[in-house]
Amino acid sequence: MHRVLMTGAAGGIGRALRETLRGVYPVLRLSDRVPLAPARDGEEVDVTELADMGAVRRMVEGVDAIIHLGGVSAENTWESILQSNIVGIFNLFEAAREAGVRRIVFATSNHAVGFYPRKERIDHRVVPRPDSRYGVSKAFGEALGSLYSDKHGIGVFLIRIGNFGEKPIDKRRLSIWISPRDLGELIRIGIEHPDIRYEIVYGVSGNARSWYDNANAHRLGYRPQDDSEPYAEAVLAAEAGAPQDAIAEYYQGGTFCAAEYTAKTRRD
Repeated sequence: MHRVLMTGAAGGIGRALRETLRGVYPVLRLSDRVPLAPARDGEEVDVTELADMGAVRRMVEGVDAIIHLGGVSAENTWESILQSNIVGIFNLFEAAREAGVRRIVFATSNHAVGFYPRKERIDHRVVPRPDSRYGVSKAFGEALGSLYSDKHGIGVFLIRIGNFGEKPIDKRRLSIWISPRDLGELIRIGIEHPDIRYEIVYGVSGNARSWYDNANAHRLGYRPQDDSEPYAEAVLAAEAGAPQDAIAEYYQGGTFCAAEYTAKTRRD
């Protein structure tokens, strides 16, 4: 892969990956809707609104692979989600098809499956159970990736990211945390593994408390180096005695499930 495009490069994950991937590929094209720090050697900087198809076509010109982090990264209004996460990802996949892009790594989310109970350990084969409008947009992106893989032969690698950071900061994140170096490894597998056609993996470190069976990632060579357990004692002590929401604590999606929740009975 000579030129790799990363959308959403101004976000927290994007800024970290900019450093992790610097020099790994000959050219790293960095794009966001907001201005970025100036390009360094081996970098190209681009400002593009994903809902603008003409701009997206220009953004993907000459690209071999795409890391798609762009879009709204949390729950929001339907109109905002629609334009950034649904229209935006369609534009990206269609422009990539037209440009002959060979590989797309899409940062989907645990919120695409957030309404699974925490007592249930799930793998990559479960059907989506989104917990929010944001989660619906990620499930849409997963389905769109399947279409473009089957119909057009693009290699699509979907990472259902749990929570990215230097360390987990609450009890829920003890189960879903991923460290920067572990996510960097998954990204490189998605770009470089020769046999990717359409794969779903979970973007989590090797957490002892994980809710996910990540065997599909391990099959492709993922060997996480980090685990949330060394942080568990301090995290749990800090939360001791804090009030808890019954819905947020029951489902994997946490507060995304509890927000706007009006169901009379709970679905397992």
